Amino acid sequence: MGTMRLLSPFKRLLLKAASLLIAAAVYLPLMHLLYRPGAAEIHSDAGAAPMAMRMAARQERIWTDKSLLGGEIAKMRRANAEWDFMGRSFLVWSLGNLSLRDPTRAGSSLAAMDNIIDETLRLEREGGMYVFLMGYAQAKPWVQKPERSIFIDGEIALMLGVRCMVRPRQDYLDELRRRRVDVMAERMEASPSLSCESYPDECWTFCNTTALAAMRVSDRLLDTDHSQLIRRWITYSKANLIDPRTGMLISAYTLDGKAIYRPEGSTIWHVCHCLCVLDEQFGREQYELAKKQLADSIVGFGYAREWPAGIEDQMDVDSGMVVPVLGASVASSGLACLAAGTYGDVDFLCGLVTTIRLGGFPIARDGELWHAGANQVGDAVLLYGLTVGPIWQKLKEGGK
Repeated sequence: MGTMRLLSPFKRLLLKAASLLIAAAVYLPLMHLLYRPGAAEIHSDAGAAPMAMRMAARQERIWTDKSLLGGEIAKMRRANAEWDFMGRSFLVWSLGNLSLRDPTRAGSSLAAMDNIIDETLRLEREGGMYVFLMGYAQAKPWVQKPERSIFIDGEIALMLGVRCMVRPRQDYLDELRRRRVDVMAERMEASPSLSCESYPDECWTFCNTTALAAMRVSDRLLDTDHSQLIRRWITYSKANLIDPRTGMLISAYTLDGKAIYRPEGSTIWHVCHCLCVLDEQFGREQYELAKKQLADSIVGFGYAREWPAGIEDQMDVDSGMVVPVLGASVASSGLACLAAGTYGDVDFLCGLVTTIRLGGFPIARDGELWHAGANQVGDAVLLYGLTVGPIWQKLKEGGK
């Protein structure tokens, strides 16, 4: 203290600033260790990872507590009706995988899946597909007639298929084939791009690959064969839907195959996940390209950008919040967890979850886990990334 008193005020200020810089230089590179999960906490080749179990417990309770469910749905629909729908889809897909990872949970998971599916089908019957679409779905005419959204058909089909991969249910199998897969396949075959619209004259790779993945599940369950359509779509996409600057699949295109949106993180990571059971080599190539151009980290905190460097595109609701300068996207980072889980990239997954633990404000209570900084769809996407594997593996082992 005596030495400090002998220094001028300016020198004391410099000394304090230098001390802070030294402390920061030591602390910041180590800070991520406070948040980084152990690999076994988030990933398991056999059984369910502990973090997934706690998150699933919360998600299942949301669907048994009407007051809790109403609040979550209202929060999402205020921003985007799609989020309500996608929260249902990702949760059903997660619970299907969790049921195979931990058969002791199959009873509660099947009950939750049935509740979600039945409620989703009821809302669609009463309000039509527009109940889950954004307002611009009615802003101009659809090209294909009658108007249908493959966004809705594809995700419902995959919900039905995943549920029946755990335990077949005849009414769901009938719905899967007659009202979803047969319709989607016929409309894709009639399309010049072998794709269907998600919105008027907008075909999204996210939705079309989801639909094709649902066909793979249907082929396994119903002994049908859509392999030729899948191969033709892959061939078409490689020839017509690749962005020449990045090598990645574009996000959206017109029904006749003209590009609308270039590659986006909020699309490509999910596309990589679906491609894993459509053309695994192509899927892995796309994953490596996406990781090279979208993935990054800072002092141990992993994240994913929405757009490749230097190719920033139009912001939309799917992009979610994008952090300035870094370009980190909440939506891209969340879906990157799914792609990392799909391809067994545990190190990348750990880095992403590290950031989620820092910025997502996790709440752990009574054996449940959720994130105050997210909503139901955000947690459902992360849960799917932590549980993904068993359904796709069953397809690879015995599907067409």
